[in-house]
Amino acid sequence: MSYVGPDFEPPQPRRRRGPLTVALAALVPGALLGWLVYETVGGPGDDGGSGRAGVRSSSPAASSAPSDDAKEPSASPKPTATPSASAPAASGPLKGKVVVIDPGHNPGNFQHASEINRKVNIGTNSKECDTTGTSTNDGYTEAKFTLDVAHRMRTLLQEQGATVKLTQDGDRPFGPCVDERARIGNQAKADAVVSIHADGSGAGNRGFHVILPGAVHAGAADTRAIVGASRDLGERVAGRFVAVTGSAPSNYIGDGGGLVTREDLGGLNLSTVPKVFIECGNMRDSKDAALLTSGAWRQKAAQGISEGIVSFLRG
Repeated sequence: MSYVGPDFEPPQPRRRRGPLTVALAALVPGALLGWLVYETVGGPGDDGGSGRAGVRSSSPAASSAPSDDAKEPSASPKPTATPSASAPAASGPLKGKVVVIDPGHNPGNFQHASEINRKVNIGTNSKECDTTGTSTNDGYTEAKFTLDVAHRMRTLLQEQGATVKLTQDGDRPFGPCVDERARIGNQAKADAVVSIHADGSGAGNRGFHVILPGAVHAGAADTRAIVGASRDLGERVAGRFVAVTGSAPSNYIGDGGGLVTREDLGGLNLSTVPKVFIECGNMRDSKDAALLTSGAWRQKAAQGISEGIVSFLRG
């Protein structure tokens, strides 16, 4: 996500206090090897993500993201309040489980500045509805990245029997707003919600981080009931993301373990079900951008996140 606008204001970076400390109890030994490969060659190895935890590999789902060509603005239809429907779930270990995937931003947001800039209630205060997100220096947008990863995750999780819903599928002109994104997960009574993003920090800042909800009890926000479960979900996602992608935790946010707690994000503050965000890498760093723009790596990212969700849901 770009740290500009609602839900994306930069947290104050904390001084790293030591080596990997967060969630790394969840990391398998192979993750350390993957990290070394990442640091040495600027990307994951070619093992395709070994050590899977119950999610079968599949060919990437076809992306329905729009082309790189900007479309001429048109009359703004009212955005639908209905999340993108899931295909019927297959039989599998996640039969009966509901997963909501929240692809951050929307490819059409840049055409609807007035709509996404309007203020919405995030529980503790008001912020803008949404932002355009960030992009690589070559123009590959965060919105396209998040939708592509979401499609790949949907395929993997449906193969395990889960019912999967997306908060948007490029099927609405803009949004949804951050409050509606939370509401979609709540109304679905989701067993887990993961919001997919990529960061827009400075060059040289690398790696992923998972954002957890803090204990917020103010206004319309009350996350106290989901803090523990969300941490469990976040630790498992972080652990499997390292193991499958070989990516290292962020070297610029958090304590070096890949987990960050925040209390200023409406998408988390308004959630009543376990939910985390993941920033899969930094689009403004050339090495991270090379990963984020690779279809093969995006498949690994989807695999790692999905494995974390499966691990959480199966206990």
